[in-house]
Amino acid sequence: MSHDQKLAAPSSGAHAEPENVAPGEIAIGVIIGRVSEFFDFFVFGIASVLVFPQVFFPFVPALQGTIYSFSLFSLAFVARPVGSLLFRYIHQFYGRGTKLTVALFMLGTSTVSIAFLPGYADLGIAAIVLLAILRVGQGLALGGSWDGLPSLLALNAPENRRGWFAMIPQLGAPLGFMLAAGLFAFLVHSLSPEDFADWGWRYPFYVAFAINVVALFARLRLVMTPEFTQLLKTRELEPSPLLELIKTQGQNIVLGAFAPLASYALFHLVTVFPLSWVTLFTKASVTEYLIVQIVGAAIAVVTMLISGVVADRIGRRTTLGIGAVLIALFSIAGMTPLFAQGNSMGAYIFILVGFALLGFSHAQAAGAVNSSFARQFRYSGAVLTSDFGWLTGAAFAPLVALELASHLGVGYVGLYLLSGAIATLAALRINRSLEMRDDE
Repeated sequence: MSHDQKLAAPSSGAHAEPENVAPGEIAIGVIIGRVSEFFDFFVFGIASVLVFPQVFFPFVPALQGTIYSFSLFSLAFVARPVGSLLFRYIHQFYGRGTKLTVALFMLGTSTVSIAFLPGYADLGIAAIVLLAILRVGQGLALGGSWDGLPSLLALNAPENRRGWFAMIPQLGAPLGFMLAAGLFAFLVHSLSPEDFADWGWRYPFYVAFAINVVALFARLRLVMTPEFTQLLKTRELEPSPLLELIKTQGQNIVLGAFAPLASYALFHLVTVFPLSWVTLFTKASVTEYLIVQIVGAAIAVVTMLISGVVADRIGRRTTLGIGAVLIALFSIAGMTPLFAQGNSMGAYIFILVGFALLGFSHAQAAGAVNSSFARQFRYSGAVLTSDFGWLTGAAFAPLVALELASHLGVGYVGLYLLSGAIATLAALRINRSLEMRDDE
C-alpha cells in the first residue's frame, strides 16, 4: 500500500499502527485549521488600519491612532506563549479534544465580541481597554489551538516528499489573507465611508466566528477519532515535561525562533504595512491595494508549491537559506525605489514580488526548524518555537515599520527587513542539524 493510502509505520515499531489513515485527511484538517486562524489574524490586522484608528482612537491624529492600533495588534503575540503554557495543563488533565474546543471557543468568542464592541464615542477609554482584553484573549486562544496535526503530517510524509508536506500547513496564511482581504475589499467598495465606519467593518468579525465553528468540528473529527488518537500517541505527539524541554532543547527553541525571522518580518511588510502607508500618506484607493494584495497572496500560494518541490530536491534548510538571501537582496534593492510616496505602480510591484518571496520562504519556515527536535520533544518544541518566532519576528513589525517609514523614510524599513534576513542566515549557520531527524 502506498504512502498516499496509508501512513508509514513508526520507526520504533513499539506500537500497533492504526489502519488506513491517509495523509490527505491530515492535510485537509491542517489547512482548515490554519485558514481559520489566519483569517482571524488578518481581520484584526486589516481593521487595525482601516477601522480602529477612527473608531477607537479618534482623539489623536490618524498616524498616532494607527500606531496605537498596531500596539494593540502586538498584544496577541505577547499573550500567545502564555496561552500555550496554560492550555498544556488542560491538555494533560482533560485531553486534546477538550483543549482544542476551549481554545477555539475562546478564539471565536473573543473575535465576535469585537464586532459588538462600542467605539470610543460611546464608551470612552473603556472601549480601548475592552478591545485590548479581547485581543489578549485571541492570543491566549491561538496559543492553545495547537493540535499537533502539522507535526503528525510531517512525521508521516513519504521520505522523498518531506519538503512538500512541510509546506502544506503554511498554505493557511495566504488563503486566510485572501479571504479577509477580499471581504474587506467588498465592504469598502460597496459601502459609504460612514456606513463602513459605523457597522460595515463588523461583518468580518461575525464571519470569523462562523469559520471558527467549522474549523472546530473539522479538527475534532480528526483528533477525537480512535485512529488518530492512537496515531498521535505512537508518534509521541504529547506535551513533554516543560523543565526537561527547556533544559535539553533550549538552544533549538532559541535558534528555531530566529530561523524564520526573514519570512515573519516580510509577512507584515506586504500585508498590513502597505495598507497603513496608502491610508496615511497617499490618496490611492484602498480597494485597489487590497485587490493587488489578493493577487499577491495567490502568487504566494504558487511559490509555496514551488518551494515544496525545491525543498524535496535540495533540502529544507537550504531552501530556507535561499529564501533568506533573496529577501535580503529584495530589502536592499526594492524598498526605497519601489515603495516611494505617490508611486502606486512601484508599490504594487513591491507587494507582488514580496508575496512571491514570502511564499517561497515561509513554506519551509516551520518544517525545517521543527525537524531539529527529537521525536519526544517535537510537539511541545514546535509550539514554543512558533510562539517565540512570531513574537520576535512579527509581533511588532507593523509598528516598527510605520514608525521608521514616517520618521526616517521607507529605506529604513528595508534595513529592518534586512536584519531579519541576517538573523535567519545566522540561525541556519549555527544550527546545522535542521535536517538531522528527517527520517524519524
